[in-house]
Amino acid sequence: KEYALMATNSAVIFIDISDPLEPFILGHLPTATSNSTWRDVKTYNNYAFIVSEASGHGMQVFDLTRLRGVTIRQTFTADAHYTGFGNAHNIVINETNGYAYAVGSNTFGGGPHFVDISDPLNPTAAGGYANDAYSHDAQVVTYNGPDTDYTGREIYIGSNENEVVIVDVTDKNAPTRISTINYADIGYTHQGWFTEDMSYFLLGDELDEKNLGYNTRTIVFDFRDLDNPTFHMSYLGDTFAIDHNGYVKGNLFFLANYSEGVRIIDISNIGAGVMTEVGFFDTIPGSSASSFDGVWNVYPYFPSGNIILSDTQGGFFIIRKS
Repeated sequence: KEYALMATNSAVIFIDISDPLEPFILGHLPTATSNSTWRDVKTYNNYAFIVSEASGHGMQVFDLTRLRGVTIRQTFTADAHYTGFGNAHNIVINETNGYAYAVGSNTFGGGPHFVDISDPLNPTAAGGYANDAYSHDAQVVTYNGPDTDYTGREIYIGSNENEVVIVDVTDKNAPTRISTINYADIGYTHQGWFTEDMSYFLLGDELDEKNLGYNTRTIVFDFRDLDNPTFHMSYLGDTFAIDHNGYVKGNLFFLANYSEGVRIIDISNIGAGVMTEVGFFDTIPGSSASSFDGVWNVYPYFPSGNIILSDTQGGFFIIRKS
């Protein structure tokens, strides 16, 4: 079975996509408080963890095994509710260590709020990090990259509006900043993702197209030395469409590109400064405006090879390589 978890302004929708030609909505989990444009969901083992910028929302926990055997659309209730924070923009989970990180919350100055989810139905506060202000999005990994000083450490990479911050969060009681880096012509440092070998970090700036006149721009940093990250290259698309979220799978970078849909970019030669678009799916043909219309997010990690998209106007899409 493959399931899609689609965040909307009022709920998380659970969709059985095992037959991609006949997706079936199993039900929804309503917001914990009020509606909000911003809602995010991540998973750990058999559980989903949901946050929202809705006031007082906290973190809902849902047991995904409840989806098994469902044949009639249902309205679900949460299995647990964590209230150590209220609103949060996003949630990040390191699946190897059993910790969740709520970012952009009303705690720790908007920096990451640590939650121990090793017992998913009893999440507990585990500290936080407030030294580098608001964190809009992040990736957290158990590090196994080229910088052997940090092998096995839990490393947080925050996209913090005007810089990228690298923090060692192994000791939740004493998180330590490793380094920070910024770049030319910052609009809004939005979201980024490691290459699989953890040598490079691909960053999207959400406002440099709209406010600074760039074509779609992905900024690439050399992270082979975490204490001394450096600018490596910029990749520019063909239009002024805004980039939103991007994720790496193997040698491909999947970029949610708003009015230009999703773009699939070959990064196999990124070390030499070469990135090449090899595929795309445009949900708004004929439009490439610097607007917040179109593809919001992309998820390319299903074993089937199917890829799911969330679109601010068009809703939910299932695509695959032709």
